[in-house]
Amino acid sequence: MCWKKAVEVSVLQQAGGLLAQVIDGVELAFYAVEDDIYATSDLCTHGAARLSQGYLIGELIECPMHQGMFDVRTGAAAGPPCTHALQTFPVRVKQGVIFVGLPTGTSELGEDPA
Repeated sequence: MCWKKAVEVSVLQQAGGLLAQVIDGVELAFYAVEDDIYATSDLCTHGAARLSQGYLIGELIECPMHQGMFDVRTGAAAGPPCTHALQTFPVRVKQGVIFVGLPTGTSELGEDPA
């Protein structure tokens, strides 16, 4: 796993806790839920809509296309018509910057930023 710099926590908070980023060609959605940060694939597994254009309700993201829901903490489908889980990605925060763990590439930090 490679750790990549994503975005500053303050930018995510200013965006209302929901923000899209493309990192190394991977389309990601970042979520701020209370004091925690999560990252998932930005594409709904049901209709390929951008979840970053949806509605974050607590820990659930509602897809803007068909109103299916996912738990951003686990990626689990949480409401129809969605039945397949989202891919999730580990995140770390270091000095106000969010880093995301991606399965390929080289780490900007050289090691886990934890």
